[in-house]
Amino acid sequence: MLDFLKAVIYGILEGITEWLPISSTGHLILLEKLLPFSETSEGFFDMFDVVIQLGAILAVVVLYWKKLWPFALTGAERKENEGSVIKKHTFFMWLKIIVACLPAAVIGILLDDLVNEHFYNEISVAVALIVFGVIFILMEKFVVSKGTSKVKEVADITMMMALEIGIFQILAAIFPGTSRSGATIIGALLIGISRQAAAEFTFFLAVPVMFGASLLKILKFGFGFTGHEAIVLLLGCIVSFGVSLVVLRCFIGYIKKHDFKPFGWYRIALGIVVLVSSFFLK
Repeated sequence: MLDFLKAVIYGILEGITEWLPISSTGHLILLEKLLPFSETSEGFFDMFDVVIQLGAILAVVVLYWKKLWPFALTGAERKENEGSVIKKHTFFMWLKIIVACLPAAVIGILLDDLVNEHFYNEISVAVALIVFGVIFILMEKFVVSKGTSKVKEVADITMMMALEIGIFQILAAIFPGTSRSGATIIGALLIGISRQAAAEFTFFLAVPVMFGASLLKILKFGFGFTGHEAIVLLLGCIVSFGVSLVVLRCFIGYIKKHDFKPFGWYRIALGIVVLVSSFFLK
């Protein structure tokens, strides 16, 4: 029963941190040090902290269904697409998403075991939190503040831009604590994409990225879940889905009027707390 309560807490944390540029994986790794599962098998958490993100991804699919679904099913939709069953702008958006996925997907598959062995620890997470927190603050001050955004809508992102964003996402695949959304947003802002377009493209990019990462983790863990583990995983996904629905709406509303500096300062503060705690708890 205690593990079920922990799964709810993990789900809440995942639903909040997945979409903010503060690293959901980093937070889950840190939380696991405080609230480890007590009745699960070895290796379960390494799979859980990735697969729980499926709930958060489902929230994106629900909220952005019209933008993500590439087929025109109604007469009105077909009329808008000049009689075509395929929504051309959505189809090309998915091509851009696939292009952006490729760099991190290749690196993730090749280096998954190495990353788990060497970087899934609180020190690595803390360093990544601080470093990228500083980058966010400097970027907002010296890059975004100069009004260099030339792309206001996701539809205007080019294939080359998508590839460049994908290259930035490699950082998140290697260093837990970087934040997949954080790396994507930083890359997008640096090449001249607006905050809102960068955030939305990040949301869309999460769908295939996290589905693929989850599938990889499940295949490595195997399908021999105990009933207890299956309930823990399902409960975490359900809670992360519900929380994500709220956070996604709030986050988009926030960045329409504010910048990312508060997230940078939060990352730095949390990273320092983790480093200090690790030092004194040794």
